[in-house]
Amino acid sequence: MTAIETDLAAALDASPNAYFLVGPELKFVWANPAYLAVTQRTAADLIGTPVFEAFDAGPGIEAPESTRRLRASFEKVFVSGVRNDIPVLPYAIPVPGADGALVYEDRYWSVIHTPLMRDGVVAHVLQYAIDITELENLRRSAIQGAAAPALHAIDAIVGGALLSGARSVQADNARLETERQGLMDLFMQAPGFVAVLTGPDHVFQIHNSAYAQLIGHRDISGKPVSEALPEVQGQGFFEFLSTVYATGEPYEGRASRIQLQRTPGAPLESRFLDFIYQPIRDAQGAVAGIFVQGHDVTETVRSAERQKLMIDELNHRVKNTLATVQSIAMQTARSHPDPATFAESFQARLMALSHTHNLLTRSHWEGADVGAILEHETEAHGSHRVSLNGPPVALEPAAALSLGMIFHELATNAAKYGALSAPEGRVLVDWAVSDQTRPVLNLTWREIDGPPAVEPVRKGFGSRLIERNVRHDLAGEVKLDYASVGFSAEFSIPLVRGKQS
Repeated sequence: MTAIETDLAAALDASPNAYFLVGPELKFVWANPAYLAVTQRTAADLIGTPVFEAFDAGPGIEAPESTRRLRASFEKVFVSGVRNDIPVLPYAIPVPGADGALVYEDRYWSVIHTPLMRDGVVAHVLQYAIDITELENLRRSAIQGAAAPALHAIDAIVGGALLSGARSVQADNARLETERQGLMDLFMQAPGFVAVLTGPDHVFQIHNSAYAQLIGHRDISGKPVSEALPEVQGQGFFEFLSTVYATGEPYEGRASRIQLQRTPGAPLESRFLDFIYQPIRDAQGAVAGIFVQGHDVTETVRSAERQKLMIDELNHRVKNTLATVQSIAMQTARSHPDPATFAESFQARLMALSHTHNLLTRSHWEGADVGAILEHETEAHGSHRVSLNGPPVALEPAAALSLGMIFHELATNAAKYGALSAPEGRVLVDWAVSDQTRPVLNLTWREIDGPPAVEPVRKGFGSRLIERNVRHDLAGEVKLDYASVGFSAEFSIPLVRGKQS
C-alpha cells in the first residue's frame, strides 16, 4: 500500500460518516468504525459476508423493493464504472433489542456508490451511507400533525425541501429507468439485427437477439469486431466501419455477401445482408461509436436468383421449342403439299410435343419416365394392341422431348402403314438399361401381325426426324428394319451426356 493509500484509509477510518467497501461478489471487504457504530456490528461480523445476507431489509412491505434497488445500484456501478446515487432508501436493519434479541428497526438512508478502479476495471464499490431517519420521521410527523404553513417551515428547517428535491430526482430516475428498460426491450426484440460498437477498435457494447442468431450466439460483448468475428477479416466490413468512424458519414450496404462461421468448427456460410453503419456522436460532436442495424435478406436474394435462373431457363426452353415447332412445320410442309393433310399432321405432331411438355411440367422439368412417354404417345391405339415392357428409366428433359417426338412418329406410321393399320396387328416395345457405369438405354420397337413392311423409296419426315434426333440430339444409334414380318427399330441411347439443354 502506498503512502497516499495509507493516508486515505486512515482518513476514512477517522471519518464520522459511514463507509464500507464491497467486491464484485457483493461481499463486505472493509467497513469504517462509523458504519460499524451505526449498524451496531463488528468488523468480524461483516468482513467476507454477503451484504444481503448481513442486511436483508427485514419483513416490511417495502423490503423487497428496497433490496432490489440497492442490489441494482451496486451492479450498475460494477458494470458501468459510473457513480450511482439513491437519494432516499427505506432500509430496515437488525439491532439488539431490550432482551438482547435482534429486532428490525426502520431506517432511511441517502446512499452514494462510487467505483474504485484497478487496471481499468471496477475492483470495488465504496458506499457512503447517510442515516436520514430522524429527518424523515420528523417530516412525517409534521405531515400528520402540523398545518400547512408550519409544515413548510419545518421542512425548511430540517431539510424537507432538500428531501423533496431528492424524492423528485429519485422519481425522475425511476421513470427514466422504466423508459430505458422499455427501449432496451424494444432493442432486444427488434426483428432486424442491431449492435452498438464503441471506440476506434469497434468494441461490442451491446447487441440484440437477432444479431446473436446471425453470428451463431457467440460471446462477443466487450470484444473488438476483429476478435469477435475473425473470419470477416478481408471481406471489407471492417474497412467500412473504420471509414464511418473516421469520416462521420454513414455507410449503407444492400444485399452484401458475408461469410460467417455460425457454428464452431463448421465451414464458412454465405449470408446476404441489408445494413447501415450510423455514427454515434458524443456531446462535443466527435464520433464515439457506430450503430449497426440491418436485416438478413439471404432467402430474398436466393429466391431472386432462383427466379432469374428459372426465367433464363424458360427463355432457353421457349427458344428450343419454337425452333422445334419451326422444324416440324417446314418438314411437314415438304411431305404434305395439300393444306388439309398438312394441318392434320402438323397438329398431331404439336400435340405429341405438348404431351411430353405436360409430363415434364409435372416433374418441374426434372425429367420424365420412358414408360410414361410411351403410354402418352400410344394410348390412342389401345393398351391391348401396344405392349410396353421395361423398368423405370428417368430421362433428362431434352432426351424426353426427342424420344416423345420419335415415339409419336413410330405410332403414327404404324397406324397408317404398319401393324396398327390391320385389325390383328400389335406393337411390342421392350427396353432395358445396360452398363450401369455408363448407362445406355436399349429399346426395341417391333410390329407383328400386320402387313409386310416396305422400305420407302424416299425418306419422309418421320424417318428423317427419327434418325436426326437419335444421332444428333441423343448421341445414340438406331437401326430401322423393314422386314416382311413387320417393321422394327432398335435404339441404343446413352443416358448420361453431361448437362442437357
